[in-house]
Amino acid sequence: MAPLRGRIVVVTGASGGVGRAVAQELGRRGAKVALIARGTTGLGAAAVDVGVAGGSGKVYEADIADYDQVRRAAERIEEEMGPISAWINCAFSSVFAKFTDVSPDEFSRTTAVTYLGYVWGTKAALDLMGPRNAGTVVQVGSALSQRGIPLQSAYCGAKHAIKGFTESVRTELFADRSNIKITMVQLPALNTPQFDWVLSKLGRHPQPVPPIYQPEVAARAIVYAAEHPERKEYWVGATTAATLLAQRVAPALVDRYVARTGISSQQTDEKPPTGVSNLWEPADETTDYGAHGAFDGRSHARSPQVWMSQHRAQILATLTGGAAAATVLAALRRRRHR
Repeated sequence: MAPLRGRIVVVTGASGGVGRAVAQELGRRGAKVALIARGTTGLGAAAVDVGVAGGSGKVYEADIADYDQVRRAAERIEEEMGPISAWINCAFSSVFAKFTDVSPDEFSRTTAVTYLGYVWGTKAALDLMGPRNAGTVVQVGSALSQRGIPLQSAYCGAKHAIKGFTESVRTELFADRSNIKITMVQLPALNTPQFDWVLSKLGRHPQPVPPIYQPEVAARAIVYAAEHPERKEYWVGATTAATLLAQRVAPALVDRYVARTGISSQQTDEKPPTGVSNLWEPADETTDYGAHGAFDGRSHARSPQVWMSQHRAQILATLTGGAAAATVLAALRRRRHR
């Protein structure tokens, strides 16, 4: 796909966190960004961010869990902005709690937002892109699509479902010889506001499991994937790569390790949960949370794994061609220390 400058790109969950960082990155690329979320204050601030960065942004308020709202937003975007070139699904919600403490309504709502929101976004995108036989869909996934952990059963289930759903759609596009592309970006733990606004039933404030990365690391990888959608998936962060490897090599050992460490590592020692929840209503209706969470001091601004994921073919060609692996390692070290 050509660079996104001047093109119409939809971002769901654009008012905060990764979606907000993606919108900002698209602005720096000169894209025209259609911003979908529920919180009006966060959406408005996101549109300003896109403009300041060098692009243009327009707000479309919608609940991603409601297909009719998503479809209407998509149709309005094409009427008001033009044909959609890329659709990036970022929106999600969750519940931090043991499965036995999650009510059926809470589990259903999490699934509707975090899984069906991607389904509805993908359907709206493909319906509009189909007649043109052109476009890209990017699914923002997670290392937890490969490995479930305690306290996040609804979220992990949704992320696993997104992976299976996307693989199915991808093969259908191949079967149809379609020029429409679909790809995934699997993310690690990130410093986003989700830990301040996701419904929590824990005794202590939730936190991402280290190593933690800044949302801009994810945003750069996601926008790269939108411009280079031929790959099935991209990995971001050491967490994702290690998760994939460990799960394939020793799944039973991983189960026991996660059972022993997974609950305490997702909670801080300093403070209780905020009491804010965006499960049923937007948390940023009147407050702009931005892209970052409360863990700036512990978060990495770069990820060598992103570079490896983007240059896998060159790395394999170098290694299989007989050149020393030290060449690749030296390149990674240079990237890490920039």
